[in-house]
This record gives sequence, structure tokens and C-alpha cells, in this order.
Amino acid sequence: AHYICLITVMRLTRPTLVGIGPIVSCEPKDLPQSFSRMVENDGIARTCAEALGAGQTMLLPQSFGNIYLGETFSSYICVHNCTTHPVEGVTVKVDLQSNTSRINLLMHENNKSSVVLTADETLDDVIRYEVKEIGTHILVCEVNYTSPAGFAQSLRKFFKFQVLKPLDVKTKFYNAEMDEIYLEAQIQNVTTGPFCLEKVELDSSEQYTVTSLNTLPNGESVFNSKNMLQPNNSCQFLYCIKPKPEIAKDIKTLREANNVGKLDIVWRSNFGEKGRLQTSQLQRLPFEYKDIRLEVLDAENIVKIGTIFTFQCRVTNTAEHAMKLHITLDTKVFPDCSYTGSSDFVLDVLQPGEMAEFPLSICPSKLGLIKVSPLLIVDTLKNEQYLINKVVEVFVVDADYHQDGTFLLNKLIRYETPIDSLTQKQVQLQVV
Repeated sequence: AHYICLITVMRLTRPTLVGIGPIVSCEPKDLPQSFSRMVENDGIARTCAEALGAGQTMLLPQSFGNIYLGETFSSYICVHNCTTHPVEGVTVKVDLQSNTSRINLLMHENNKSSVVLTADETLDDVIRYEVKEIGTHILVCEVNYTSPAGFAQSLRKFFKFQVLKPLDVKTKFYNAEMDEIYLEAQIQNVTTGPFCLEKVELDSSEQYTVTSLNTLPNGESVFNSKNMLQPNNSCQFLYCIKPKPEIAKDIKTLREANNVGKLDIVWRSNFGEKGRLQTSQLQRLPFEYKDIRLEVLDAENIVKIGTIFTFQCRVTNTAEHAMKLHITLDTKVFPDCSYTGSSDFVLDVLQPGEMAEFPLSICPSKLGLIKVSPLLIVDTLKNEQYLINKVVEVFVVDADYHQDGTFLLNKLIRYETPIDSLTQKQVQLQVV
């Protein structure tokens, strides 16, 4: 078929850097005549032209190239009247069809006055769209017009391309004390070129607050200033997640609050092209609360040997029935215990969801890191026993120890969930 109008589609993308091959240095008299004339007319390159050295140069795109999820697809659309006659009633429609949707990107249409293309005239525009799905995409271009003979004509063209995944994101969760959750996110570059991570943030859900652990005490990032990732390289980010007070005090609500937030990732290619993705909702590990829950509220990190060490505890009734708890911490049954002390008392009746606080005291008898355990809790109403294998850990130092700043211990994390219960989860990426 012979068409009066032609459609041309060109992808708009940045150039690439390519090498120009080995650099040869020579004397001025050995330079080719054409190059000598060029150098003489160039005021910048004239100096030391005999030792001219060039590295990489920019190359205009030679192919369609790769398109990655979260990037902006840009194309130049041109409709050309290739005859010597004017063409009336020209309309242009451009749709982008994916596996699940069809989106209109361009509509050139005027119902009040007919669009006319004179001989050799063009109707062109630039379309931009942030791709939101992985897989096959088809750019559908349709032109409708009226021929000089007055017949309605139409022309359609299809341009197929693939959208690839740019990032591979893996997450690790583990539960710590006081309902704290720690998230480690690993981000891997699975593109064919390097890119710079501009932003990696965890946007918390309504039930949680997030503290980023990716900065030093002075506010500087733990990473390099550019966060450059080469192909197949990866880096890790760490976050501390805490439930809001109104959520933490209600055990039932806390058990149901599984969504902690989404990772928001922004990157740029080596020529500044921007991409942005969000993960799906990240879900924490479930808190394993049985019938009771024990928390350490206040405990020293470092104590001196032979000094009484007192720490505050809180116990919560997470069962559906009332409890009357008998608490025992007895070191006499453990001859090799690293501390001395004894506690034996009964709390008032705790209704479901209620809590009570109590102090425990020991006297360390050995140097080093010691573990206070076990704590025996007995529900005297139902005669059920609960054994807490690890209550708290403390570092015991010599009696003449002075904390002068050269020997400082960070806060000891006392896990309610063992580290070996960590899980690794692949998360789904989606466009913001």
C-alpha cells in the first residue's frame, strides 16, 4: 500500500562513552596534513598538539538500547507528509501497551479546525513515560488523515521493546528486645552499566517509626559520597524499626501490624539518567509471644566485679486468662555460676494485657561477659512454668577499671529471638 504520510519513531537517550583506540605521539612534521590544518585553526588544541592524547569520546546511540523498570522512556514521534499535496484532517495517537494495561501517551487531534500538513511538512512531538512494569511493551502509533481525493486513510505502526529489572533487592529481618526490629537491605546492580545510588530510604508504615543506621555520629554517611555501584556489585543498608507507643502497648494490635514500610530507591546512570523504584510492603518476622513477655527496661552495660548490679524488668500477661506469677532467680543450683544473688517473690494478679515491673539484683563474681539466667516464672493459678534462658548480659571489669574513653562498649543487644532464626526474603519492586 502507498501511504501519503509516514511515521518515524526515534528513542531519545543519552550518548555513551567509547574509547578511540591507542594514542600515538609523534613529531609535528609527522602529523598528517589534514590534522595539521585542523590543529592550526583550533586555538585551544594548537599547544603541544604533537603529543595530543584523547581518552574516551561520546558516541550517539546506535541502537534502541536497554530500558529498565523505573526509568523514563523518551521517544521522538514524527509524522511526515511525503507528497507534493497538502493533507487534511491529520490526527496522531500513540499508546503504550504492556502485559496488563494500555496507556495513551499522545493525542494530536483538533475537532474545531482541521489539522493540515502541507507538502513536505511534519507534525512531531516528544513523549515521556516512566515505565512501571517488567516485560514486553509495544508502542502503538496511529495516524488518520484525508487524502487529496477526499478519502479517509489511516496508518499504524508497532514498536516492540523489553523492560528489564535494574535492581535486585534482598532483605533480612530480626527481632530484638523492646519490640525493636532490625532490617538489613541488600541492593545489587543487575544492569549492564554502573549507576550511582542517590537515595535509599525506608518509608515506615503508620504503625512504625524508622531510624536509619547508615550514618556516623557526626552525620556523615558510612558509604562513599557517590555510592557508585558497578554491574553485579551490591551494598547493604541497615535500619532500626520500632512500633509506635499506642501499638506497642496493645499486644493484639502489635501481632497484627506486620507491614513495616517500603524501601524508596533512587539512582542515576553514569550520564545522569534518573530511575526510581519502591519495594512492595516489607513484612517483619512475627513476634513469638506465648503467655508471658519479659522485657529488660534498665540495665548497665559495664559493672565492676563484686559490685551489686540491679536492673529493672517488666513482665506482661499476653495470655487470655489471669495470672499470679511467682518469680525466682536462684544461683545456688548452679555451682559454676558467674554471679551470686537470689530473688524469690510473688506479683499481684495480672489480668490479660496487664504488666508489672520488678527489680533483680546480682553480684558478679567473674570477669568478662556474663549472662544472667535462668529466670523461673511460675503461674500459681494454673501451675504452669516459664523458663527464661537469657535475661540480660553485662560486661564485668576489674575493680580498678576506669572508663576513660579508650575502652567503651556499645549498647549490648539482648535478643529475644536467636540470630540463627534470621530469614532472607526477595522483595518485589514497583514504581512509585
